[in-house]
Amino acid sequence: MGETLSDTGKDQCDVLDSLRRGRPAAGQDPVKRSQIIDGARRVFIDKGFEAASMNDITREAGVSKGTIYVYFANKEELFEALIEEERGTIFKNMYDMLDRADDLRETLVKFGKVLSLKITSAKVIQAQRTVIGASDRIPDMGARFYERGPKRGHDKVAAFLNAAVERGLLEIDDVDLAAYQFTELCLAGLFRQCIFAYRTKAPSQDEIDHIVRSGVGMFLKAYGTERLAEEESHQMIALEAER
Repeated sequence: MGETLSDTGKDQCDVLDSLRRGRPAAGQDPVKRSQIIDGARRVFIDKGFEAASMNDITREAGVSKGTIYVYFANKEELFEALIEEERGTIFKNMYDMLDRADDLRETLVKFGKVLSLKITSAKVIQAQRTVIGASDRIPDMGARFYERGPKRGHDKVAAFLNAAVERGLLEIDDVDLAAYQFTELCLAGLFRQCIFAYRTKAPSQDEIDHIVRSGVGMFLKAYGTERLAEEESHQMIALEAER
């Protein structure tokens, strides 16, 4: 009676064939990896993290179970890869504007508006809900999510504030705390309403603009120095002279 190769056996043959033909080895094909992640994205959105299974993802992605395990050891690893890909797409280059800080107030406003817009977007809210739901069972995954995303962003904001302190524009005793305060002010009343589905739609650009400008105003009243006030006064005089 003929013997049938298992999925794993087929995948091993595929690896040898790929090497002979100059194709990507197992686990190294970016197209196949993207195919799996796209399938996982649809399953996680439809079923949520807990209810989704690797069998569901296998069917949705159109790959064998052996293939999916060549790329990802388990559902948690696949979900983390999906989150990293989404984060890279959504937040790409967002912090670059903090490298150009000629006008402190306007830099904070521009950054705060982009931050608020992205954090309250449907994709980011959905991802955070999923991570929060999974973190109770897999706390390490929640910790990694925070370290690779929010914590890195926080550190960049803190570095920007430190530079402003060195320039004499801000006076802050606890820069780490101030960085958290700044982001909270830019999201005042928005994040919780979105995460708990109190809002059915993302906030408008006008609403975000109002909240961020108000938050930046409060932040600079608390931490701004006389030197900042002088610079802004000179900028105002220069603008009036141009009109």
